[in-house]
This record gives sequence, C-alpha cells and structure tokens, in this order.
Amino acid sequence: MSFLGEYELKLDAKGRLRLPGALKQQLSPEAKGRFVVNRGFEECLEIYPINVWQDVRKKVEKLNQFKKKERAFIRYFLRGATEVVLDGADRLNIPKHLLEYAGIKGDAIITPGKNTLELWNKAKYEKELAMDSDSFADLAEDVLGDIDLDITDLNE
Repeated sequence: MSFLGEYELKLDAKGRLRLPGALKQQLSPEAKGRFVVNRGFEECLEIYPINVWQDVRKKVEKLNQFKKKERAFIRYFLRGATEVVLDGADRLNIPKHLLEYAGIKGDAIITPGKNTLELWNKAKYEKELAMDSDSFADLAEDVLGDIDLDITDLNE
C-alpha cells in the first residue's frame, strides 16, 4: 500500500483532522477506517492503516527483549501508539500527547510515508524539506545511485 498527495489541513480544537477524500479513496479495504497513530521520526506522527500496523507490529515482536538495544527500541516504538477510527465525518481524533510530541496545533500537513501517512506541524515540515534541487540531486545519488531504476522495466 502506498499513498500519493500532500495535503494542508487544520486540526479542530479537539485534535481532530478530516482525512482528505483523495487519501480515503487510497485506503485498502482491509483497513476499514482503522489506524494506529504513533510517534515518528523528526517529530512527526506516523499514521498506519491498521493492516499495515499489524504487519509492522509482528516484525517488532520478533525482536529479542533480552537485548538492551532491541528492548529499548520496542519500548520507545510502542509507547503512545494509539488506535483511532474514522468517525462519520471522516475525522480522526489524534491523542493530545501525540499532538504535543509533534508540536501540532491548528495548521498541519499530511503526506505519504512508506506505507503510512505522516502528520506534520506545517512549519516543521517546511523546514525539514527545505532543500534546493542540487541538494536533492545529491541525496538521490547517495540513496539511489547504485540502483538501476529503468522505468521501461515497470511496464512489463
């Protein structure tokens, strides 16, 4: 499952956000409007469709709790993870402690992650992605430079 689109939105005073219709249409039927919201990297929130969360959770549960680093990861990763469900108005009620972690009040951005959605404080998101085209080209070379992404292979 992958998502497309970057959307500006506003959270209401109760911490609810309306999931953009275009994103809702991209959800797999297995998700059934259920998600897990969790702390992400760089102070954003990760919103996992429930079926994606279940797969990730299975991988985390394979870690060895008798190894200190793995135990620390399990503890940190699972803390605060909260299930949320789309209400009748297509809103998600994001827990206050997670909104505080991400510094989200009012204006926010929701954008694709890898099989997830990322929810950002708008100003933090713009700062995180402040990169000129040459810097992005350098990043792409560092990350993908050894991979042959021949688009003609995609059509087969």
